[in-house]
Amino acid sequence: MEKIKAVLFDMDGVLLDTESVCKITWQRAAQEYGIKNIEEIFIKCVGCNRHDTELILKDCFPQNVNPTEFRNRTSELFYVVEAEQGLALKPFVVECLTKLKNEGYRIALASSTRAENVHRQLKAAGIFDFFETLTTGDMVEHSKPAPDIYLKAAASLNLPPENCVAIEDSPNGVRAAVAAGIKCIMVPDLIQPDEEMKAKSWKIFSNLGEVLLDA
Repeated sequence: MEKIKAVLFDMDGVLLDTESVCKITWQRAAQEYGIKNIEEIFIKCVGCNRHDTELILKDCFPQNVNPTEFRNRTSELFYVVEAEQGLALKPFVVECLTKLKNEGYRIALASSTRAENVHRQLKAAGIFDFFETLTTGDMVEHSKPAPDIYLKAAASLNLPPENCVAIEDSPNGVRAAVAAGIKCIMVPDLIQPDEEMKAKSWKIFSNLGEVLLDA
């Protein structure tokens, strides 16, 4: 096994409890637009950037619902929740980041969220300074499950993929990391691992407090 030198974190659902907020905002927007099967559609989009999300919505939505308008509405609703309540850290985030840093691992982010939101949310959560580089959804044309974002994140550290490990919560994220040649630890959030995820994941932990990088 190649030596692991860096840990590449997803943000939504791994570091910040944003997926549950997103799900609520999608449900509220779906009620406004009269969309019935939004939970099924939402699961398909978890881990994708805005561009790829809108392509999925275009295929799933009736012709009278504009995917861009729908996403804009979910964003409006999300910002209201974020402004009123803030975004909670997932359990053991600070402990995990501190431990990895103290053990000499380089730490980077590979998130499908736009850079503007990533910067704001990480700073508000008090964990921005842990990350050496930030690779975001607006820096690649196709986000997860395509490997682009993880290849770019590894390159931002001048490391080959085999010297990195990813930490992900979603199937699309796991698929992206594995497609990039990066070992992936799955810490499930809204979606529990099925047989595909069990086969693709290097390790599966219930929370970040359990994360170990030994083989």
